[in-house]
Amino acid sequence: MMHGPGGGIGRVARSEDEKPSNTSQVVWRLVGYLAPYKSYLAVVLVLTLANAASQGLGPMLIGMAVDQFISQGDKTGLWWVVGGLFLTYLVGMFAMRGQMYFMSMAGQKVLADLRKQIFDRVQSLHLQFLEGKQAGDFMSRLVNDIDALNNFVSQSLGQMIGASFALLGIMIAMFLLDWRLALASLSVIPVMLLLTNLFSRWSRAAFRKTRETIGDVSAEMEEQVSGVKVAQAFNRTDLNVREFARRNAANRTANVNANAVTSAFAPAMDLLSTLDTALVAAFGGFLAISGAITVGVVISFIQYVQNFFRPIQTVAQMWTVAQSAFAGAERVFRLLDMQSEVLDGTEIMPRIQGRVVFEDVSFAYDPTIDVLESVSLEAEPGQTIAIVGPTGAGKSTMIGLLVRFYDPSSGQVLIDGKDLRRVTQVSLRSQMGMVTQDPFLFSGTVMDNIRYGRLDASDEEVVAAAQAANAHSFVEKFPDGYQTQVGERGGMLSQGQRQLIAIARAVLANPRILILDEATASIDTRTEKLIQEALNRLLEGRTSFVIAHRLSTVRNADQVLVLDQGKLVERGTHADLIKKGGLYADLYNRQFYVPPEEKTAVK
Repeated sequence: MMHGPGGGIGRVARSEDEKPSNTSQVVWRLVGYLAPYKSYLAVVLVLTLANAASQGLGPMLIGMAVDQFISQGDKTGLWWVVGGLFLTYLVGMFAMRGQMYFMSMAGQKVLADLRKQIFDRVQSLHLQFLEGKQAGDFMSRLVNDIDALNNFVSQSLGQMIGASFALLGIMIAMFLLDWRLALASLSVIPVMLLLTNLFSRWSRAAFRKTRETIGDVSAEMEEQVSGVKVAQAFNRTDLNVREFARRNAANRTANVNANAVTSAFAPAMDLLSTLDTALVAAFGGFLAISGAITVGVVISFIQYVQNFFRPIQTVAQMWTVAQSAFAGAERVFRLLDMQSEVLDGTEIMPRIQGRVVFEDVSFAYDPTIDVLESVSLEAEPGQTIAIVGPTGAGKSTMIGLLVRFYDPSSGQVLIDGKDLRRVTQVSLRSQMGMVTQDPFLFSGTVMDNIRYGRLDASDEEVVAAAQAANAHSFVEKFPDGYQTQVGERGGMLSQGQRQLIAIARAVLANPRILILDEATASIDTRTEKLIQEALNRLLEGRTSFVIAHRLSTVRNADQVLVLDQGKLVERGTHADLIKKGGLYADLYNRQFYVPPEEKTAVK
């Protein structure tokens, strides 16, 4: 089961990895990515044909040297043939190198396109899906699966193409030289195709398992590294080490099984090569003794058989990489094919005035359990709406619907009379600002993180926003001021400093609708005062939604909405709800309850 924010903890089964594979579709789709780089592929084709021609011509020249020059004692003619043979293989060598270079160039461009598409897809997927996935699994797709594709497209694909054309060149040369020996030499092809088909099926399944297990390893590592402080605090490190060892062992076993399958392919081809060479030697010797062919032709065919199986060996060696790449490509393409359940609208949201309406809105992460049930509200422009209630009541889900991270299961959310499903997400969110309990700062400078609110802002505007957010006083004390690096996720700053920078970012964005999600939680009293002063400036003239557990922060709200188990059970001002003596009053009194003995002591 997949849960929404605060809805539970657990790994989500990756059902997309359990679907049957379709190799031909994966291959043709990869070919489609190569299509824009036809000029590179044209050069690769020319060079591949040149290499194939050298593979076919070489043994023929050797046979000619035996029959026409060695047997006749013609040293001059022999030297000419040797020179031609040297030139033939030299051309083949340079053709192969050039083919690999241009194939690698095309492959790297394809991989760059794929990485961009994956990143774009992850950025556009709806949060309901992303909240059920793990960062490590996505990193596995971006790093491990793309790396498998990199090895295949940049190196193995070129070698496999070259080997295939070399096989074709050798077969043509064999039939031109003697069709009888050619048929005898190629008689092992049905057995070879049968073995290739069997190994293909086995290795494909084995390598799909390796991609799944490395995704598990990456996800586990990312999660445990991020949560190492909690693990140490609760003495969970030994258990985590055992769990990681289990997943790591599963990946090791999967790779061992995959390599066991693919490593058996090369010896099988070796056996076929030996049997084929013996067949050609016996049959060719019989034809030579009977005078049907010359000894040089037999020698040429023995060389052809060896050359014929050399490309097969190349394909066998590259097959491991190919199967791993196809399994990785399946996972990548499934991710790229995922469609967001939150489809973008077509209308541009005009400048927001700030009237927000929820009309009988219900929502469920799981179709069987409503997180919100028939919620209706109206907020007038400039009003501050506080949303309170027990944990899991649906507060953050309401905000997610307003920002359109999700769409209602039923009902509609309107701003200034427009259903949010009709407007583009960019035009909507560009007029909204959000400050969360645990603000996310990106690696970079303080200046960069504040400017994230409006990328075209000048340095002076960034500083002004920091001053309005009460952040300027501590930023200017840093040795590098606004050019101070904040570290990954803002780790170089305190919680309060990160919060003030997040507020400065919202100030700079100058949103028409402001959302504060526990913006003063987990902050010391002194810092809370600075944050509250900054928020009061930020709230002026804007429609604002404030989620708060500290009920002292919502006393001045125009409306207080009380949620309980997804239902809107109370609404009104702070004073009205205290007089009513319902759930809100109960929550408030529990927070600010003072025992009678303490009251007496104070007196």
